[in-house]
Amino acid sequence: MDLIGLIPQFGNLIWTVAAFVVALSVIVAIHEYGHYIVGRWSGIHAEVFSLGFGPRIASWRDRRGTLWQISALPLGGYVKFLGDADPASAGHDGNLEQMDAATLRRTMHAAPLWARAATVAAGPVFNFVLSVLLFSGVILWQGQASDPLTIDSLRPMPADSQTLQPGDQLLRIDGADVPALEGFEAFVADLPVVPQLPYTVLRDGREVEAQGPYPYPPLVSSVSPKSAAKEAGLRAGDVIRTVDGAPVAAFEDLRSAVTASKGAPLDLEIWRDGARFEAELTPRQTDLPAADGGFETRYLIGVTGGLFFEPVTESPGLGAAVSMGAGQVVFIVEQSLSGLWHMITGAISSCNLSGPIGIAETSGAAASQGLDSFIWFLAVLSTAVGLMNLFPIPVLDGGHLVFFAYEAVAGRPPSDRALRALMAGGLALVLALMAFALTNDIFC
Repeated sequence: MDLIGLIPQFGNLIWTVAAFVVALSVIVAIHEYGHYIVGRWSGIHAEVFSLGFGPRIASWRDRRGTLWQISALPLGGYVKFLGDADPASAGHDGNLEQMDAATLRRTMHAAPLWARAATVAAGPVFNFVLSVLLFSGVILWQGQASDPLTIDSLRPMPADSQTLQPGDQLLRIDGADVPALEGFEAFVADLPVVPQLPYTVLRDGREVEAQGPYPYPPLVSSVSPKSAAKEAGLRAGDVIRTVDGAPVAAFEDLRSAVTASKGAPLDLEIWRDGARFEAELTPRQTDLPAADGGFETRYLIGVTGGLFFEPVTESPGLGAAVSMGAGQVVFIVEQSLSGLWHMITGAISSCNLSGPIGIAETSGAAASQGLDSFIWFLAVLSTAVGLMNLFPIPVLDGGHLVFFAYEAVAGRPPSDRALRALMAGGLALVLALMAFALTNDIFC
């Protein structure tokens, strides 16, 4: 056995597991802290705050009497409140009758309905808040392209006649005036798709004629995890020169070639840092959200394109960044619910549902692409965890909220017998879904 040859794979595995554990630990900690802090504010005492399950690795007790612990299995966490029979708050521990009124009020089971509902709902809400903050932070960090469009730095490209320079402000391309940013996409669509175009730029206060590539060349800006491009070794910064021997001048040419392949293998010639090499990959059928709210199936290789330069950016402002971050959370929730419905109805493949292996692979790939990519992934995953916990399934937060709604209408909580049966059924359903998602990770 070639042990030396296994080192890169072993290193990748460690990186993937580490990224997954960090991502999950952050999201679980925020989720459980939401339960803890709102419970505390509502007068409910937390006996244990655990990050992870299983044997305790480290612990400390605070001045309020809460035991904070880190456990060996970093696959979740819980808050056990006073009087709970277990971390899921599925029932009381049988000691409520022996408590005085003041102590009883500090339990989850005897607290007012509003306090219990707020404590349970706080976990998903804190996940959504975390997502908004992370999305907003990345948006503020990266900024937005300033208007008018100005070159900050040029990406490495194989064009020998490139005469554009950092600091150039784009005035005209192929003789047509460059519009404001909101109209730039439509403007580019009307340009001739050729490797080189004439540019008129404002440089040092005067107009200068220059040469540059098509604005959106066949340049790889990012590579999706678990994609054909990722497995073929493509990287951000690669430039696709030919597809099956045919030259491509624009990213749209690459997209058209992938679509036309209908899943047949493609031979690519790739330029990277002055060198050329070939790669073969097979586009994969992928279900994507459509403009009408449904889904469409397309062939993809897993790359995104972009401008041949990095534009000068400006901060959108805190208010605008938070608004965009909140909009991103709403978008993910809508698309997740739509995707789940389409999987249930059979409109799209159930392989779109990823399990722990798929999430771990994605977290490792996101971390390898940079801190901003990993933070964005954290925000996406936090939104997904918050949404999942709101599903009306016993053992999840949404199931508890349904019980509270029943109590509000009926004037009494469900019986202990009914509660135990529903919790057992909910746990079985959750475990079945996890097993199904894990099967997808292995076989899809």
